[in-house]
Amino acid sequence: MIARWWRRRREARTLRTRAVPSALWQLTLQRYPFLAALDDAGRERLRALVSLFLADKEFTTVGGLELSDEIAVAIAAQACLPVLELGLAAYDGFVGIVVHADEVVAQREHLDEDGILHRYEEVLTGEAMEGGPVMLSWHDVAEAGVTAERGYNVVIHEFVHVLDMADGLPADGVPVLAGRAARTHWLQVLEAAYQRLCRELDAGRKPFLDPYGAEAIEEFFPVAAEAFFVAPHALRDEQPALYELFREYFRQDPAARLVPQPGP
Repeated sequence: MIARWWRRRREARTLRTRAVPSALWQLTLQRYPFLAALDDAGRERLRALVSLFLADKEFTTVGGLELSDEIAVAIAAQACLPVLELGLAAYDGFVGIVVHADEVVAQREHLDEDGILHRYEEVLTGEAMEGGPVMLSWHDVAEAGVTAERGYNVVIHEFVHVLDMADGLPADGVPVLAGRAARTHWLQVLEAAYQRLCRELDAGRKPFLDPYGAEAIEEFFPVAAEAFFVAPHALRDEQPALYELFREYFRQDPAARLVPQPGP
């Protein structure tokens, strides 16, 4: 009880003294239409969450990129969208956010079942590690208003990984849910949608969802969540049961607030 009271008091003080400036907030909404599509009350709740998020997280830039308020608010606004109705508590398990100017090449190692060590390089635009930090490419963050039409959003992707890992377990495609029945239902719907994507790709078709989602079910969840928030009509048309699952979990209905994009 005391802890909740203290947190509310601290948050109220933050909102009084460190609220996102109006001009910067309006600029952020203009750049990312999937944020501007929220109604007035939703935009104000998001702005408040962003202010609280920025007060709690630590940003580090790499490779000569200079941190600015524009960068921090753009990242925070997109990170807070998935938890608009869930609250920031799911992000309590990490503090650091590392921002690169562009994609990075990571050195990887993998020990196969025969005991052979494989070394390889992986190009990353983002990465969420258990307990943090979250790494992001500013180039991809900045372009999110444009890449939304193909369902791509690196910030939402990585922060959905954070939601996945909020139960203290490695990413498995399942966020914290209310009980065994909810988990069973989640896995049934998610697995069916994942298998559908895999079948489409195996058949040589080109589904809307990024083929990267077929890598593993723990990648399918954030890939599909990106589309849910920034290209909801395409996801709802292609995977209606999955859209409904996400609508119930995130307590949001992006298709109801975003104007459908015209076809080619």
